[in-house]
Amino acid sequence: MAKKDKRSSDQLITNRKARHLYDIIDKFEAGIELRGSEVKSLRENGGSIVEAYVVPIDGEMFITGMTIPPYSQASAWVEASTRDRKLLLHKREIERLAGAVSQKGMTLIPLRVYLTPRGLVKVEIGLGKGKSQVDKRQDIKERDTLRELQREYKVR
Repeated sequence: MAKKDKRSSDQLITNRKARHLYDIIDKFEAGIELRGSEVKSLRENGGSIVEAYVVPIDGEMFITGMTIPPYSQASAWVEASTRDRKLLLHKREIERLAGAVSQKGMTLIPLRVYLTPRGLVKVEIGLGKGKSQVDKRQDIKERDTLRELQREYKVR
């Protein structure tokens, strides 16, 4: 039996903009509380976490701004596409992240949503600090020079 490509099969949503806008310091894995047919909808249509962020509320973590479109085969109980969804983390992790977010300039950004081999939906969240315009330009410049070096090496 052929092996499945791990990246293409379990990756549901990625936030490609996050690494451009934020300097990611640390990453965490969290479960997400979904209702009804939201898992089927994620598998079918995907969703969006581009404008999403994570906030601590009353000792719990919630992801705000995540969009999951309604499942096409769903019955009468269709959930709202953008609602706050609870993240499942250990208490120590929640306290640590809440303390980090309280510092100036720190934020929690969802980086990707994926399926585990057991079929559970997980969210990878990153603790990040916003980049300035200069940092963004410098990253683009480094990426371009690396690309040029790779082209030269490939030609030879």
